[in-house]
Amino acid sequence: MAFACSTGWSPTITSANDLAMTEVLFYHLQDMTVENVLPPLLEKSLERGWRVVVQSTSEERADALDAHLWTYRDDSFLPHATWRVSDAADQPILLAIEEGNPNGAHVRFLVDNAVLPQDAQDYARMVLLFNGDDPDALALARSAWTDCKARGFDVTYWQADERGRWQRRN
Repeated sequence: MAFACSTGWSPTITSANDLAMTEVLFYHLQDMTVENVLPPLLEKSLERGWRVVVQSTSEERADALDAHLWTYRDDSFLPHATWRVSDAADQPILLAIEEGNPNGAHVRFLVDNAVLPQDAQDYARMVLLFNGDDPDALALARSAWTDCKARGFDVTYWQADERGRWQRRN
């Protein structure tokens, strides 16, 4: 499945303080996997000069994403590492399983039902990828939406159309 660049990304940000509030994007995955959706979104983040943390919920899942990001496409390279490396602070993309921002990321991706961190307001953007076919993931996304609205974040909901292009929905 091909993905177009209709993702609503905004101009380069040098720090989270450049925005009045944290943007939180909810990506509703239906008949899609994190493995297919995440790499193009990470590429867009790097194109904008953003540093990224990708938070999953287990070491095994972080290791699987680590392996996937090295091999997901022959003609692309996503510089990344896991939280375990000694130079985590220097990594443009860091895979993690806990809260914290060791690489000074502007954007935090939450996958596999990872919960919104307490320091969400310190990021320019949070991106929650959730499985629309999983009732637990839907419930967690709804709860996160309510929490984000209560905290005054700018929230948007994204869903792929029949051609796999991301569309902002109300």
